[in-house]
Amino acid sequence: MSNSRQRVLLGMSGGVDSSVAGYLLREQGYEVIGVTMKVWPQDCISRAEDKCCGPQAIADARGVAHSLGIPHYVVDEADQFERLVIDYFSSEYRAGRTPNPCVMCNEKLKFGNLWSKAAALGCDYIATGHYAIIEHIVAAGDDRGRMDPSVACESTGVDDPGYSYAILRKGSDPRKDQSYFLFSLRQPQLRRALTPLGKMTKPQIREIAHSLGLKVADKIDSQEICFVPGNDYKAFLRSHLGENEFHRGEIYDVAGNFLGEHGGIEFFTIGQRRGLPGGSPQPRYVVDLDPATNRVIVGDADDLVTDEFEIDRANWHPVAAGADRGDAIDTQGAGVNAPGYREPIEVTAKIRYSHPGTPATLTQLEDGRAHVRLHDPQRAVTPGQAAVFYDGDVVLGGGWICRSEAMSGGETFNRSAAPALA
Repeated sequence: MSNSRQRVLLGMSGGVDSSVAGYLLREQGYEVIGVTMKVWPQDCISRAEDKCCGPQAIADARGVAHSLGIPHYVVDEADQFERLVIDYFSSEYRAGRTPNPCVMCNEKLKFGNLWSKAAALGCDYIATGHYAIIEHIVAAGDDRGRMDPSVACESTGVDDPGYSYAILRKGSDPRKDQSYFLFSLRQPQLRRALTPLGKMTKPQIREIAHSLGLKVADKIDSQEICFVPGNDYKAFLRSHLGENEFHRGEIYDVAGNFLGEHGGIEFFTIGQRRGLPGGSPQPRYVVDLDPATNRVIVGDADDLVTDEFEIDRANWHPVAAGADRGDAIDTQGAGVNAPGYREPIEVTAKIRYSHPGTPATLTQLEDGRAHVRLHDPQRAVTPGQAAVFYDGDVVLGGGWICRSEAMSGGETFNRSAAPALA
């Protein structure tokens, strides 16, 4: 594809990654326009003072844009961020699930709402500093990209001959790969996305920043959720929801024995040890959360291990190489494969961002669901987290881990048992 003066809207967080991405795109011949999202209402801005998209980040991004000689704009997305990310974050905890706000922010804001700003500025692409590789494929002749020809249509960018699609791959630096956070992007989003850092390492990025004299060259990477100060999500929920909005309930062990009461199901996540009643010779962990009854179920380490789970709201990507899996793209242009994989396939499954991945067999079910059988049982498969599936370094797709039916029914709870001492 030619990049001759194509215009790119670059999301600038004020960090070294997006800053160097701007330089690389400029050197590749793109006309780059920098933009930083302001996601905090003015009365809450102090909470994000040194975070991504906070005041300092905006100032840093503006300074880098000036150094690179590219225009820079600030767009106010506070209302949308509240509705699409923060409300989602809170509602997931209230439903007994552990959210992944970074995935949602990428899908709904950075590669979602921001496109209207890009289009208004005449941009061809949106670019970010993510460590992931997005390959833009233009097929020709009889190369159908392993897609079902019955769904070819202009609304999906698939026509015959010569249609285009995008392949999402892991970043080359395994320590920084962020493809996991982009799994939910649909084809229309991926086809107009650029990730110039995908084949680079963090040391290379910092070296370039130093060579350019950028003040952000040694800026520390954020290791926490941008809107949760100190990574204390409980304190954030208290301030966001209010003390009277938590769903209080009871704590039971896996045998159904009452152990105590808790101050809100929102304060627990699968695998957690802190805040549980004592009195057990073995460490106790949260192994299930029942939002219907507000019960917290605890067990020992073995109770955290499972060899199967299901996902819902699955999003599948076209596969550009390898065996014909019978993939298909929906005719509405959303990029979600339907029916997708017609037979069970072997994949590598990542059940959380920090998870190294494990072999699994994936079987698609109806209504956007899929069953995952892990070849090696894994610990703390957590409802609400994303499960992302790979074939080598290619992202096949993913979905959201569901609560196990086995855990959600069948227990007999004994409220008369004496609670353990905390």
